[in-house]
Amino acid sequence: MPNRQNTHQVNDADPHAGYSPRLCNEDLAPTRDQNWSWYNIFSFWMSDVHSMGGYVVAASFFTLGLASWQVLLCLLVGICIVQLCANLVAKPSQMAGVPYAVISRQAFGVFGANIPAVIRGLIAFAWYGIQTWLAANALMLVLLKFWPSLSALTSASFLGLSHLGWLCFATMWLLQAMVFWHGMSAIKRFIDIAGPAVYVVMLALAGWIVYKTGLDGISFTLASKSLTSGEQTWQMITAIALVVSYFSGPLLNFGDFSRYGKSMGEIRRGNRWGLPFNFLLFSVVTVVIVSGTQSLFGRMITDPIETVSRVGNDLAVAIGLLTMITATIGINIVANFVSPAFDFSNCSPQKISFRTGGMIAAVGSVLLTPWNLFNSPELIHYTLDVLGAFIGPLFGILLVDFYVIKRGQVSVNDLFDDTPKGKYWYRNGFNPKAIAALVPSVAIGLVISFIPALHEVANFSWFIGVFVSAAAYRWIAREDRAAAPARFGALAQKE
Repeated sequence: MPNRQNTHQVNDADPHAGYSPRLCNEDLAPTRDQNWSWYNIFSFWMSDVHSMGGYVVAASFFTLGLASWQVLLCLLVGICIVQLCANLVAKPSQMAGVPYAVISRQAFGVFGANIPAVIRGLIAFAWYGIQTWLAANALMLVLLKFWPSLSALTSASFLGLSHLGWLCFATMWLLQAMVFWHGMSAIKRFIDIAGPAVYVVMLALAGWIVYKTGLDGISFTLASKSLTSGEQTWQMITAIALVVSYFSGPLLNFGDFSRYGKSMGEIRRGNRWGLPFNFLLFSVVTVVIVSGTQSLFGRMITDPIETVSRVGNDLAVAIGLLTMITATIGINIVANFVSPAFDFSNCSPQKISFRTGGMIAAVGSVLLTPWNLFNSPELIHYTLDVLGAFIGPLFGILLVDFYVIKRGQVSVNDLFDDTPKGKYWYRNGFNPKAIAALVPSVAIGLVISFIPALHEVANFSWFIGVFVSAAAYRWIAREDRAAAPARFGALAQKE
């Protein structure tokens, strides 16, 4: 198991002494402010779970033909897998006090780490744009609800988005940038509020549904189609995989936040309350609302915006939609802003700060015109599969390298050493073995994703990527594992 005593700490007088400027800046250096409690971690996950995307994912499982109790079971099993993985990926960053991009230097080399950093950064800012557009849509509904005359601005469009759409998108873009610009302390305060706020709206909406339909209108055996026992089992396994895939992005860069944790005990407690317990309650409320819409409106509604918009009271609709907008901003900052901020900064620490890296993602999200991407269901399907194809292998290599090859030890000083003497120099700053495990693992995932006959298997691209890359790297780097304890042990004795 990892041991804090084996972590090489920085000098108290000068925390950056001896660190290469090619690898370090204030944002990437080991943090001294490890003050996040379990509640801060809990709030982080609340922001991830309580969003329009999380609601749609949970609600969409009804379309697989599963009954309500089966949906709940799938959600719970999937989120327990996410919790286990979150605890594993949190440890190295919490020990070293560094973000994901920096801890990746252990496996990929001090310069090779730019490979996973850029991959994760590009994926994040693509989704940043899509989530911003979703929030902008909710804002547009609020504006049209109270000022119907604004509908004149929806008649003309530019680059596929109406003038009112551009106005709402720009508003959401600026609001998120303002929160991000004030740094991690502001982000922490924001997510502490955003997640709980959604519970108020969700519980109120569930209460309204039950009030309108009565308890008899809520069915926990509701299913959209009839399936055999074998088909139900397969669909449940698929649903579990989709839950893990949905959280795979925030899961990979969870180290960006666990680095601030007071201890692993606090992080595990936050993960426990923020994932299985929190997600189960959120899922129960979601199931109540979705199954209630069947009784109330004659069909299942899986879009939370549409459900909220059907509430008769205009003020209630406005409050509900604005709260969902807040939640979406929360997950967007957590999952798709902080990650590329650190990832792009890692590529050129002296030229790209945390703020600059985040703004690169923000500007890139506009240039992608994400509303055009989202308007193509086929493209979104491929995007999700490709996401898993890349993120799974990165996750597998990170964990095998830390827990198996390095035996749970981190040499912090060597993470910032760009000389051949550095432990993570490997070959000119790149680890050929990690790259050799990554390339075929990603290739296999991409082949599965783009072959129509393997459509159902593509839902498991994250798991396939994890296992293939982990097995490949474990075998390729098997000689390094045998030598690792002696090298780290000798170095620990010297210091």
